[in-house]
Amino acid sequence: MNDKHKNLIKLAHQSIEEARKSVEDNHWSMNFHMAPPSYWMNDPNGFCYFNGEYHLFYQHHPFSPEWGPMYWGHAKSKDLSSWEHLPIALAPSENYDKDGCFSGSAIEKDGKLYLMYTGNVWTGNNHDTDLLQVQCLAVSQDGIHFEKISENPVIEQAPEGDIHPFHFRDPKVWKHEEVYYCVLGSRTKDHVGQVLLYRSLDLIKWDFINVAAKGEGNFGYMWECPDIFPLDDYDVLMMSPQGMKEEEYLYHNLHQSGYVLGKLDYEKGILEHGEFQLLDYGFDVYAPQTAIDEEGRRIMIAWMAMWESEMPEQSHKWAGAMTIPRVLTIEEGQIVSRPVPELKTLRQQGDSIGNKLILGEHRLQGFEGDSYELELVIDAKGANEFGIKLRVDEDQTEETVFTYNRSEGMFTFDRNKSGKGPKGVRRAPVNLVENKLHLHFFVDRSSIEVFINDGAKTMTGRIYPEKKSLGIMLFSDQEVEVTHLNKWNLNKSIKPYVCNEE
Repeated sequence: MNDKHKNLIKLAHQSIEEARKSVEDNHWSMNFHMAPPSYWMNDPNGFCYFNGEYHLFYQHHPFSPEWGPMYWGHAKSKDLSSWEHLPIALAPSENYDKDGCFSGSAIEKDGKLYLMYTGNVWTGNNHDTDLLQVQCLAVSQDGIHFEKISENPVIEQAPEGDIHPFHFRDPKVWKHEEVYYCVLGSRTKDHVGQVLLYRSLDLIKWDFINVAAKGEGNFGYMWECPDIFPLDDYDVLMMSPQGMKEEEYLYHNLHQSGYVLGKLDYEKGILEHGEFQLLDYGFDVYAPQTAIDEEGRRIMIAWMAMWESEMPEQSHKWAGAMTIPRVLTIEEGQIVSRPVPELKTLRQQGDSIGNKLILGEHRLQGFEGDSYELELVIDAKGANEFGIKLRVDEDQTEETVFTYNRSEGMFTFDRNKSGKGPKGVRRAPVNLVENKLHLHFFVDRSSIEVFINDGAKTMTGRIYPEKKSLGIMLFSDQEVEVTHLNKWNLNKSIKPYVCNEE
């Protein structure tokens, strides 16, 4: 590691350490979600399984809780439930990445871990038009300390054709039949989202193959953070389109995250695919990235925030967090997301009820909390509208409301009374299964994720309630039966940050 790179990382660690206590004292700081020890976090990067451990890198600005020149933060886990912070992996130290080590991915080669990322340089004051982006590599023997290779940048410019010359980023690399491939987020010169496919024999010399997929209709002006991977009988293209227009209950976030299912022709470099589908119907999922582990599971993690969204935690010197890891499968032509079963190891104290009839509103006494897992099945009987309220205070001035409406066939996540921060309502189409609704919640101190009907739909959102808002309430317009409800308090799973300047 050259001296400039080492010194930038040392200064970053000192900055993180100075702000760490403010984060730890904040009642919104996360218990079991991966979040920065302090200051800014966005996209997951380099999510991989290496030498028997899961590694998660992330976009990180270690000098303020706002987005800035990007570094790569780093954490690892043996089991996807408990995480420990590691030294920062990348700093913007070179001429080709001096304004940011932007998003990318990781791959093992010859026993070493390689990071492929976008080097960003601002060429003027307008960050939409005045930029130069190139693709770069860094390598590590131990998976912790990284050296940028002398051949950088390994992809110096966008290809010829109807490809925007500057917006050209977020490489996701994988190996297929002894050849390395990477896909890059791009747009046309007229600002239509697309992805580019490259191949390489050694990770250093890359050849452009083709525009693998391009948007048609309401598909946004830029596709960020693409990820192509095989799953069951499909090749999946997962990406985050920017600029999709609202359609009924769809696409109400500033930017979206979703996928298409198809088949990639590796020779022609074209992915024939079906329609776009959302990964999550809530507020705060962006830049998802997947990894495959030794069990062959395809696991996804995403940034649990949204661009230009209000982030009240910034006043406590941090911003951003990751979703819990989710196992992906394909069932009936769509991706199903389930929480990784390893999270069960975090369960602490448990409480349960069964065969309870609910009419009107009912507060669950003794089921309070701000960091828990909650699973319940509701038999709708003849009710049209029913649901659950979480993080409720004593007089219900604060509450986060989840409602199912049978006549509309819609499930609603309402955070208009969730406390500080952004408001709003998101809706997802949901069918009852044998007249029952299955809900699986993961509630942390400033977030809620719900898996509906065993992961057929998910909804995720950041919330910022007062510390005292701990209650749980059930409600229904006609009698329903809670056939079972289980709640477990969850242990803190992120090890305390230890400053490491090595």
